[in-house]
Amino acid sequence: MVRFGDTDAAGVMHFHQLLRWCHEAWEESLEAQGIATESVFPGCRGQERWPDVALPVVHCQADFLGPVHGGDQLSVHLSPQRLDPSSFEVQYRFLLRDQDVARGCIRHVAISTETRRRCALPDTVERWLEAAQIGRISEL
Repeated sequence: MVRFGDTDAAGVMHFHQLLRWCHEAWEESLEAQGIATESVFPGCRGQERWPDVALPVVHCQADFLGPVHGGDQLSVHLSPQRLDPSSFEVQYRFLLRDQDVARGCIRHVAISTETRRRCALPDTVERWLEAAQIGRISEL
């Protein structure tokens, strides 16, 4: 649900919220596939050590197609795609009563946390991408 704090003085979604919602939808999707947050993201409580691979965002894009107001119940469709052995992107569609109101895209590149150079995607992300290819990633 869109919260009051997600809106601006005009009562519509503040633009920066869309990319935050995209990332949160990705996190929820990973969790729904049984992938623990701490296996992907550094700095989680109780984490003994950070993951060996970081997934920085190298590109993001947002399109606003209609107003989104406080109290709106949005559904989110994720379409992840592997781009090459070290990168992937996720396309997001935000729907209000089956009508597109916003779209987002976030592209990630895998880098070694030690060398800061490109590396292969971690197994957890590979599993998630494979689940998406066979239709196991559901609407949020």
